[in-house]
Amino acid sequence: MDIFFSNTLTRKKEVFKPIDEKEIRIYSCGPTVYKDATIGNMRTSIFQDILRRVLRYNGYKIKHVMNITDVGHLVSDGDEGEDKMIKSAREEHKSPTEIAEYYTKLFFEDLKMLNIEIPEIVCKATDHIKEMLEYVETLVEKGYAYETSTAIYFDISKLDKYPILSNLNLEDQKAGARVEVDPEKKNPYDFALWIKAPENHLMKWDSPWGPSYPGWHIECSAMGQKYLGEQFDIHTGGIDLIPTHHENEIAQSKGYCGKIPANYWLHGEYLLINGGKMSKSLGNVYLIRDILERGYNPLSYKLFSYSAHYRNKLNFTWEGMNAAEKSLERLKNGYKLHLNGTEDVEDKTIKEYEERFHKAINDDLNMPLAMGVVWEVIRNEKKSLKFAKLLLKFDEVLGLKIEEEDKEKEDIPEEILNLIEERKVARNNKNWEESDRLRDLINSKGYNIKDTKDGTEVTKK
Repeated sequence: MDIFFSNTLTRKKEVFKPIDEKEIRIYSCGPTVYKDATIGNMRTSIFQDILRRVLRYNGYKIKHVMNITDVGHLVSDGDEGEDKMIKSAREEHKSPTEIAEYYTKLFFEDLKMLNIEIPEIVCKATDHIKEMLEYVETLVEKGYAYETSTAIYFDISKLDKYPILSNLNLEDQKAGARVEVDPEKKNPYDFALWIKAPENHLMKWDSPWGPSYPGWHIECSAMGQKYLGEQFDIHTGGIDLIPTHHENEIAQSKGYCGKIPANYWLHGEYLLINGGKMSKSLGNVYLIRDILERGYNPLSYKLFSYSAHYRNKLNFTWEGMNAAEKSLERLKNGYKLHLNGTEDVEDKTIKEYEERFHKAINDDLNMPLAMGVVWEVIRNEKKSLKFAKLLLKFDEVLGLKIEEEDKEKEDIPEEILNLIEERKVARNNKNWEESDRLRDLINSKGYNIKDTKDGTEVTKK
């Protein structure tokens, strides 16, 4: 069965044609590990996880590379400001290495909670300085880069077309701020490949241009080339990476070897919070840990993500999470009913459901449509072991662990149950101070408590 992808490069939905039928090669832009990954970042990770699972469902072997940016990502996309790692290190009074290790660990903990598969190759920018330097030197030798007093810049005038992905008209764009940063640029949209480091800069390496450090974009080009070759099948990332990072990756690759690195470019849309942007100033920056601390199963967020196509914006609300939590419970209960079912179902019926699910996921990872098929199987009046096996097969793509018992089903100690009852009495008497005290006491004993319209839910931390 054909797979279709919406390709940002061609602006079309296309039939997927792999370079090598035996192995699909994918590059995904991973996190800049200077702060916590938000649930918006995790939506992109979920989309990339679905891509892997769908390709494998279709019988493909996968070689997937994801970078960890621990140097080179400046606070502005316009080659302005300081490195995000150094800024975070200064604010938290730690070294850049400590910052990177801490937030990398948290990122992978989030992936585990969401049952997101780890790519076959995970590579850190700081482990590939040699490869990046060699890449920049090649661009200089080929005439695609030039030196100024502050950096080595890529010369976009050498390309037949720039930009390619965003298709913007550069003449219509304002670039004054970028021009002011380095008046030595030949073109305001030339971007930094390598940056000369001030004497007190915390992260710098020896290079032909003195102590310096990489720009943000060069790491993905160098590591993609090293692990996947000059051309590979798919490049993924968030939609915010199109006009700068991915555009400049393509430019670098065309200068380096004359080729666009990936044949298919897939981008996930933004997550909205209550209809607006996620912002610290609005106090609505949520993490997977926030979902967990409110008593939700993190996999409920994964299921929530399937309510919209990855190319469409998704609006997050806590009411939506309540619905997703109940849906996950219904999904697991439905699976159990089929698992214990004794009725027979025609193989023709199973095949029809499977073909519809397969067609949905192959249609540009259409998870809302695929979930529609899943719910039809769950609701089928006949309870059959065949349906349970089919749901487990679907879960190879969904990654929701439908066969596992939820933690909240575990026995809760009598001491905790007594405290819950005391708190219930306090709430009924509108003694909110006592209710809050008991909630904090329950939390201190290792249990999360959540009040819903259906009652109080308690889960072990």
